[in-house]
Formats: sequence, C-alpha cells, structure tokens
Amino acid sequence: MTLTTAWSLITKILDICIIWFMIYFLFKNLKNNVKMVLIFKGIILLIFIKLMSNLLNLYTVGIILEYIVSWGPIALIVIFQPEIRNVLEQIGRTQLLGRHKVLTVDEREKVVYELMTAIEHLKKQRIGALIVIERNMSLQEYITPTTKLYADISNQLLEAIFLPPNPLHDGGVIIQGDKITCAGAVFKTSMNPNVNKKLGTRHRAALGVAEETDAIALVVSEETGRVSIACDNYLHYNLTLDEFRSMLLEELKPKAEVFYDADESEGEEDE
Repeated sequence: MTLTTAWSLITKILDICIIWFMIYFLFKNLKNNVKMVLIFKGIILLIFIKLMSNLLNLYTVGIILEYIVSWGPIALIVIFQPEIRNVLEQIGRTQLLGRHKVLTVDEREKVVYELMTAIEHLKKQRIGALIVIERNMSLQEYITPTTKLYADISNQLLEAIFLPPNPLHDGGVIIQGDKITCAGAVFKTSMNPNVNKKLGTRHRAALGVAEETDAIALVVSEETGRVSIACDNYLHYNLTLDEFRSMLLEELKPKAEVFYDADESEGEEDE
C-alpha cells in the first residue's frame, strides 16, 4: 500500500466519522426539542410531496416547492434562531476529554451520602435549596461570577450555605466531582410553556440548567419541603427520599460504567 493510498483511506474514514458524529448529535438533540421534531417532520413531508410532484408531473406544486426549497433554509434560520443558538452553545460547553472528574464507586457513594444527609435535613426544615452537579458539559459560565469555595462536599457545609439569612442561600451550589466549587450561582429559568405555573423560580432554574446542559439539578422546595431532580430536559417532581437517592446514584454513574458492573459487584416547585 502506497502512502497516497493510505492517506486517501484515512481521509475517507475521517470523512465518514465526521458525518456520523453530525448525524448522531443532530438526532440526540432532536428528540429533546419539540419544535425541531416538528420542523423535521415538515421537511420529510415536503420531500415526499416533491417526489410525488416529480413522479406525477405536478407543474404548479413543483414550482411552489422550488421556491420553498430556495428560501426555506433562510426562513428556518430566522424562525429557529434560539434553538440553533442553544445547540451551538451545547457544542461549546461539551468537554471533549470527558467531565471534570469521574468518581470511583467509593467517592460516588460518599457524595451521595453527604448530599442525601443534607437534602433530608433541608426537606425536614423546609429550607429551599438548589444544588447543580456538573457532568460532561462545562458549567464555567455559571461558576465565573459566583463565590468560589472549592471545598470537600459535606452535609454540614451544604446546610450552612442554604440556611437563611446566609447571603448565599438564594443562589445555587455547583458541584464538580467531589468538590463544592461555588455558591450563589444564578441560572437561566426555563421558558417552557408547559411547565406548571405553580412552580417557582428555583424549580424553573433547575429545569433551565437541565435544558441547556447535561447537569443534574437537585431542588428542595422552601414552601412544601418537596424534593425534585431536573435532568435531561425533565423535572422529576415531588420524589420520595428513596426515589431521590436511587435516581441520583443512577445519574452519577459514568455512561461507560455498564461494562464494569460485574466487576464492581464482585469487589464489593413552590417558592
């Protein structure tokens, strides 16, 4: 095999990999966006009508579709500018070399224990809280303007942060790996029109960060003491403590961990 042939083969493989990644990323984000799903269905319908017009020689329909195809992309960019911007922001926030820190089993258990101890106490005392855990997408834009802590996770520290009249109790805490990175974080609230109007700012902020990133947002309602988890564009509202702990453990598992489960088992709302 000559050098030219080898280089040609490498470029073809690279070309296929890039196209595959683009298609994968498109469909991954498509399933979580109602507007994008509707426009995708509309495009499929237009392609079908175009094929039928060519097959049946429908002249007028064909002319209209040609205008739609010519000006459609510009119209889509104008109409879906917010969605396109969100997708580009997600690409920019994605850490290609993995997340801040992949926790070991023992570290993950300790993090969950400290979080659950704090959540249980905050729930009992009806103290509002918002705790956001970074995964693959960076939360640096939210961390930059906050009060930096870089402290080990402990239930005492979390409870102290959210206990009024602490000046940081109204903001959110961001966790990276097994460290509390900062407190007093402010997140964009969700603009989803389907969100229950009774949910307050804290729950909307949790859903907002879950819509824009792959982070896990833990919420304790100040009014009712109910606990919820927002992740993957969805708010799991009013969970029991057992449901809360199980979901937290599951969401903190690295995606690749499914290949090591067998080895591990052997080794061991309202505002």
